[in-house]
Amino acid sequence: MTTYTPQFLGIPAVWTQEGGDKNAGEGIVIGFIDSGINPDHPSFAYDPMTNSNSFTDRACEEGPLFPQTSCNGKIVSARFFSAGAQTTTTLNESIDILSPFDAVGHGSHVASTAAGNFGVPVVVNGLYYGRASGMAPRARIAVYKAIYPSIGTLSDVLAAIDQAVLDGVDILTLSVGPEEPPEDKLTFLSLFEIFMLAAHKAGTLVVQAAGNEGPSPYSVISYSPWAVGVASCDTDRTYPATLILGNGLKIAGVGLSGATVGDGLMIQYNKLVLAKDAIKINTTLPRIANNAEECQYPEAFDPLVVQDSVVICTFSAGFYNGTSTLTAIIQTAIVLRFKAFVFVANPTYGDFIAEPIPFATPAIMIPATTDTQNILQYYEKETVRDTNGLVVRYGGRAGISEGRNASYKGRAPIVSRFSSRGPDYIDQSKNPTDVLKPDILAPGHQIWAAWSPMSVLDPILSAAMIKQYNPSWTPSMIASAISTTASTYDNLGEPIMAHGFDLYTLHTSAPFGFGAGLVNPSGALHPGLVFSAGYEDYISFLCSLPNIDSKIVKTATGGICGQLFENPSDLNLPSITITSLNGSRIVHRTVTNVESKAETYLSAVLPPKGVTVNIEPSWFIIAPQGTQDLHITFNVTQALDDFTFGEIVLTGSLNHVVKMPLSIFPISTT
Repeated sequence: MTTYTPQFLGIPAVWTQEGGDKNAGEGIVIGFIDSGINPDHPSFAYDPMTNSNSFTDRACEEGPLFPQTSCNGKIVSARFFSAGAQTTTTLNESIDILSPFDAVGHGSHVASTAAGNFGVPVVVNGLYYGRASGMAPRARIAVYKAIYPSIGTLSDVLAAIDQAVLDGVDILTLSVGPEEPPEDKLTFLSLFEIFMLAAHKAGTLVVQAAGNEGPSPYSVISYSPWAVGVASCDTDRTYPATLILGNGLKIAGVGLSGATVGDGLMIQYNKLVLAKDAIKINTTLPRIANNAEECQYPEAFDPLVVQDSVVICTFSAGFYNGTSTLTAIIQTAIVLRFKAFVFVANPTYGDFIAEPIPFATPAIMIPATTDTQNILQYYEKETVRDTNGLVVRYGGRAGISEGRNASYKGRAPIVSRFSSRGPDYIDQSKNPTDVLKPDILAPGHQIWAAWSPMSVLDPILSAAMIKQYNPSWTPSMIASAISTTASTYDNLGEPIMAHGFDLYTLHTSAPFGFGAGLVNPSGALHPGLVFSAGYEDYISFLCSLPNIDSKIVKTATGGICGQLFENPSDLNLPSITITSLNGSRIVHRTVTNVESKAETYLSAVLPPKGVTVNIEPSWFIIAPQGTQDLHITFNVTQALDDFTFGEIVLTGSLNHVVKMPLSIFPISTT
């Protein structure tokens, strides 16, 4: 469930093609392996059940907070898996609820974003933020709880994947998985990856989070070509808020809260107080010295000083170490009746990342230390102190503007700072491999859903509508359509940018940040051509990896190494990645026309730096459901010390445009 992402991605146009929001996703079952679901949330309210030929099991495991009636037609099945968790540790019964009920909210957030009901009101702290909808609001939900507040185990996740495949879900979303590559085997051959391969073989599209460890390279945790790894981006929606000082200086900040107002609607300016100046004199509480400036404890302050004041709270050691919270500041503000609080960056710790969190009291976060310095300069100028440094008069004034009104003037998409980056790698040593990861980019930052706004990657791209529109398509065909129709440009017509390590600097992104580009759901319904790969192709890919033993592949997958690819890069993906190009290489691809008419295609190339690219044939006519082999020759003209990027574009006479990203590391000219 999200209030804006459908509009940002043009989803309503796709709904129209499928009979409107009352039919979008109908007949599709999406499986969610996560922390469970809250069946009482309106995103999952009763919805008349329709038959789904693909879904075979409608089991509803009841338990605490999850009666049998929770499976109401919108939620068609719900299970929980805890054998691994219970073997590993002693669960806390008060929070580790042994039922499909979601005790932490994450699973509900994921499910509502992908398949939440249409038009659910979003009200936070009494303010209406609009109506929210899932990407496929008529899709049905199958819940597989495998994560608990205290622990999550791989064995429970694998059991959940296995059951989802047996049940026959159409799409399986995974926002969970191993955080590190396996120590003793290839990334592609871990149990987690092999279970996803089995799901793909059974006809289930697996959509997986690329990871939250960006912006470092080699941080992606979605490895395999048989799962769609989704990177996260920001949309153009922001919630601007402003701190206005008594001297008229306006400082931009972040905070979903109301303004400081008096009897009327005008902004009211109140006494400005630095938290550490309002500490009770001669306090005996030992914890106060370290936490006073962070506003963590109401008992630390003189209530007569802070009441009806705008109090400056500072990011300090507690926030840096993770022991202090914004929730504690809010409680302090409420108990002591602050007019508002300002949470500012600390030059000792540098700038911080501020998210638009809903506040129950007027508040604003100022994440830049340069702005903090301006605030404190004004404060000290207007504050009178005695010879001991104690304040005798607070002369500064400040007010906060309304921060809950959305603005849609931002640049977008921008790859999120936390979104994991490629290249993909084959082992714990992070040796790169010939697979592009992440696969695709989708909004995953500041999403309103059944949980508070936070990052959620994979469900936004849930391909339920594509599956509904093209029910006979295989998982690889759906993944190809999503990839080849994606956009690498932002709303300004410029190349997609990315957040990096510098908080206020954007960098030009590349396929290792955004994959094929920003998902285009409307275009993906009619991609023109697709690159299709099946289970046997993935076995051939595994058997073609360098220094691989066919016995290891057979033990892991049950597959036999028969016809091998000349190189792993010959796997029929909608992208080409070559991690070590010496001299020249011919890469092979096969496209299939999935449209109803014959079409003529013309090939064009934007070559990577240091590489020439030649495509044979340079043009072709392809009949409906026909196939065409492509032979792409890469030649190194200049050796480089890193990957370089380009693109192949196949332009059709019926206006289909098929794009294939190139990621090449030119090692030597011979």
